[in-house]
This record gives sequence, structure tokens and C-alpha cells, in this order.
Amino acid sequence: MELFSEIYSCYYQVLRHILCSQNALTMQEIREQISQEGFGESMLSIIPKLEDGSWNLLKKDGDLYRSKISSAFTVPLSALEKSYLKALLLDPRIGLFLDREQVEYLQNALAAVSPLWKPEQFYCFDRFSDGDPYADENYRSCFRTLLQAQKQNRYVDIDYTSPKGNRLHHHYVPARLEYSVKNDKFRLLALQPVSSSFALRSRGKNRNLTHRKTDAPLMNCAALQSTQENSADSCPKNNLSRADTNTLRHAQETPAFKLEILNVSRIRSVSLLEKKLPAPADLNAIIRRTYYKEPLKLRIVNRRNALERAMLHFANYEKNTTKIDEDTYECLIYYNQGMETELLIEVMSFGPMLKVIGNDRFLNLLKYRLHRQYGIAPSVQ
Repeated sequence: MELFSEIYSCYYQVLRHILCSQNALTMQEIREQISQEGFGESMLSIIPKLEDGSWNLLKKDGDLYRSKISSAFTVPLSALEKSYLKALLLDPRIGLFLDREQVEYLQNALAAVSPLWKPEQFYCFDRFSDGDPYADENYRSCFRTLLQAQKQNRYVDIDYTSPKGNRLHHHYVPARLEYSVKNDKFRLLALQPVSSSFALRSRGKNRNLTHRKTDAPLMNCAALQSTQENSADSCPKNNLSRADTNTLRHAQETPAFKLEILNVSRIRSVSLLEKKLPAPADLNAIIRRTYYKEPLKLRIVNRRNALERAMLHFANYEKNTTKIDEDTYECLIYYNQGMETELLIEVMSFGPMLKVIGNDRFLNLLKYRLHRQYGIAPSVQ
């Protein structure tokens, strides 16, 4: 049963939204919806099954496809899902997402249900022993405040102790909470506002709006470029045109951020602030700026279900997969320096159906790692 697989759960949600649509859809509209809600390679699996009728879910009417379900639907919990929920209630991390009253209510409602698994049935190899204190009330309070701020795009005031023992105090916008199975820790990807200074220089007919900023990866301030392009207008010396004034105002009102990663267990306190972002920050765009220029290029021979296993194996990376021939696929994985070591280990653990084509940096790291394992490692490049 793959109901709780990240891949198959995504397929289910995408198809559920298509089936609940009250409007007939073209195949192009279905493709766009799958592209928006699914993974980059989801169309490789979903579209062929919809078109050839393997999944008897849609009826074709000319160029349009209609759902065979006449109205939106709700699905009752199955016995397996109840058993899954009961198992989640035994996880100490459940207290980070549900309060005590909610946990007690679910425990009573599922009293007659056997859990699908128990925590003691699992053993994690190579896991660090200093996991986060999930039962600590201050930890839970900080975590829930961060979660609330993330959902509401609100600023928070964080008191934090760095790994070197320094006490830090800053305002942040929580963007994402991530969990590491190996470390048994949560970390916060947070956007920290950074100060930027602006200067307008008038040189006769040529006026330039310049932006001096910190060396951190920044978001926004794109309006500055348009003003530089419009610098041919004339204005009196030391006076600002209306375009300059509007641009400067926009630059001052639009915040710039740098990305910070904080261990949640090192956060001493979190205070929710009233200030909000006008719109959710595009965290993925900020992360993409840190990627290496050349992605990792893999060639996958789809034997023994290798393609599906690869998509599951690398599900947490941004990637693009294309079909080369009948049973060969090329997968580009985008990554940065912080992801490099873990990605290297995952590639090495996959098997013979996967071949690394490039880039040169990753190939050199892979060769060095293999040489070191066999005790013949040359000096580090």
C-alpha cells in the first residue's frame, strides 16, 4: 500500500482536484494543473494513463475531458488511515503540531484502533544521539509560534544562541521548517531583513540610481533597474524626477532579505510581531540563487522499476527529468554546496541502473570518495 508515499500521495491529490472540477478540461489544461501541483516528472506517469484509459476516471468529449464523478466528494477515513493516525499519536513530535486537548480527543476517538506501527519497532542507523527535546514546553511553544508565523507571513523576534555560544537577537520571517532524520532535529529557514542604502546621482541629463547592498543573497529591489534604464530624462541638478521618487519609495518599502538557517533547539524565545509580509516570500527563488551553475546530470535505465525508485530516492531535490529513448531517462538535479555531501551519498547508494554523466565537480568528488573507500585516495583536489 503506497497511500502515504510522497509520490503517490501527490498523484492522488492532483487527480482528486481534476476529478472534482465541475468544468470540462482540455489535455493542455490538465497538463498545466499537473505541472503546478505535482512534481516535475509527474506528467511522465499520469498523462499516459489518463490518455489510454488505464485509469478510467475521465470521459472524452471531442477535445475535452470530463470527470466521471458528478460532484465534489469527501472520503471517509479507512481502517488503514485510522491505524496510521493512531501510530502518529505515539510519536513524541506530534506535540509540536497538536495541543494537549487535540491529542486527547484523537486518542479517545481512536481508542479501539491498533496503531500501524510502534516507535520501538524502528531503529535508525548512524543517527546522532542529541536529538531535539520534543517534550520540552519552551521548545514546543517556540515551534508553534514559528509555525503560526510561517502560515501568516508574519515577522518574529528571535532570541538565539549560536553554535559558538554567541547570543543573537534579530527579526526574521519564518519561511520553512525542515526535519533531519539523521540528526533528529528541526531547522528553520528564515528570512532576515538586511539594510540597504540608496543614492541618487544627478549628472546633467544622465541620472543614475545606484544600490549599495550587503553581500548576502537578496530578494526584490528589481525596480532599481528600470530607473537606470530611464536615465535619459533631464531634470534640474540635485532634484528628483517623479519616476526617481516613485522608484526610491518602492525600494524603501520593499524589504530585502538574506537567508538564515537556525537550529530550532538553539532558539531561546520567539515573539510574534504584528508586521506582515504583503505576500509570501518566494523561498525557492532565493534558494535557487545558491545553486551551482551546472546541475548534476544522471542517466537512468528504467529496468527493475529504476525510474520510479530514482524519483522516490531524490524526491526532496529540485530536478528535471526527460525521456531519451524507450527505457532511458536523463535527470538533472539542482543543488548547492550545503546539499552536496548528502546528494553524493545518495547517488552512491542507488545502484547500477544510475550513471553519473556530469558535472565535473561532482564527478571528481565521486571519484575521490570511491578511491578513499578502497584506501587509495589521492590528495584532495
